[in-house]
Amino acid sequence: MAPALLSLLGLLIVWGGGQALVPPSELKQMSAAGSKYIDTEVENAINGVKQMKTLMDKSSKDHQAILNTLEETKRRKEEAVRLAQEKEQELAGKQEVCSETMQALWEECKPCLKHTCMRFYSRTCHSGSGLVGRQLEEFLNHSSPFSIWVNGERIDSLLERDQRQEKQFEDLEERFGLLEDEVDNIFQDSTQVSSRMYPFFQPPFGGFREAFRPPVQRVRLPLRSQRLSRELHPFLQPPHHGFHHLFQPLFEMTQRMLEEAQGGWERPLGGFASESRNFSDDRMVCREIRRNSAGCLRLRDECQKCQEILGVDCEQTEPGQRQLREQLEDALRLADRFSRHYDDLLRSFQAEMLNTTHLLDQLNRQFGWVSRLANLTQDTDGFLQVTTVFSKAPNPSDPSAAPDTQVTVQLFDSEPLSLTVPGSISWDDPRFMETVAEQALEHYKQNVIE
Repeated sequence: MAPALLSLLGLLIVWGGGQALVPPSELKQMSAAGSKYIDTEVENAINGVKQMKTLMDKSSKDHQAILNTLEETKRRKEEAVRLAQEKEQELAGKQEVCSETMQALWEECKPCLKHTCMRFYSRTCHSGSGLVGRQLEEFLNHSSPFSIWVNGERIDSLLERDQRQEKQFEDLEERFGLLEDEVDNIFQDSTQVSSRMYPFFQPPFGGFREAFRPPVQRVRLPLRSQRLSRELHPFLQPPHHGFHHLFQPLFEMTQRMLEEAQGGWERPLGGFASESRNFSDDRMVCREIRRNSAGCLRLRDECQKCQEILGVDCEQTEPGQRQLREQLEDALRLADRFSRHYDDLLRSFQAEMLNTTHLLDQLNRQFGWVSRLANLTQDTDGFLQVTTVFSKAPNPSDPSAAPDTQVTVQLFDSEPLSLTVPGSISWDDPRFMETVAEQALEHYKQNVIE
């Protein structure tokens, strides 16, 4: 009779002031009930990862369209720059006609230009005026009035801008590739979990991977190195970092660069003689002068003799000179327009990726944990195992209230976990194991993403 009573009433074992409520035979049923809840959550997470992959595939298609537009814009920009360089060379071949006049004006322009630039630099910048002065003097001594006559620094500026854009593009491509690879890894791991849970969906009857993975053609530039991948991989682990962190710093840096470029010294493209300076960002101006003494040529409007160089007209002695200068200006204007459009495309792509990675981070925090189960072998009794159920000691402040229940479980491959269920939910209530499984899963998720 003792075994029968033991089976009906459960084991009564004193433990820390409480009692064991559930016999071993019941623990298996509770484990099955909890595992059923976990199975549902795993299935929901697999579907959530499918949403991540669908979002990434759409982003990849959009990315391909942006790449095509960028390629076409870059091609047209380079054609315009080449045309400007050709016209500059043609003009250089004609400068000898007016060289004597321009050289005389240049000798009077140089000291004024140096004085004006150094006065501005000393007033605006905090250090390095001596070094800048020596660099500027050397630059002017090796320059010719032709650099002012054709505004040659504008081509240099376009070429420098092209290098910056190329580096920015390569950085974006590397980061986008990391994002694609990481989402794909999460998806692949989730397919393994799905294949073990639902083996009857395996080919030839169909598969999770094949059913939810639309074909996407990838166009990927070869990575310059694995440096960026190694540096950014830790950022893909939420919540401290995440997919969003791949593009946020780059976006902020690009915004600052564009603001500096547009707010530093910006001249209208309509003519050679008119120029407008905006000193809204003095730090950028200082950096430009320190890096490139040719930046001082932008101050030519402050010196009368420099302005007169711009007005030298060789049309009478060299027909076609005016037309060449107009063609050069047209080419520069066209190159600048395509260069700005290229910047807009890059900025638009980065903004789109910020939105996309924000959504991916939300989905990953909610569902990405399921990919950690890829190499886990499921127990025959389910993912959740209940080992002990104890009634805790009554609350001294409210002895009439039902005591809470302490449950020890093991979920997946984690360490045993002790959970507390309110005394208002009895262990034979269906809500009991749902509460236990929900708490265990939340604890597992927190450990996964930390």
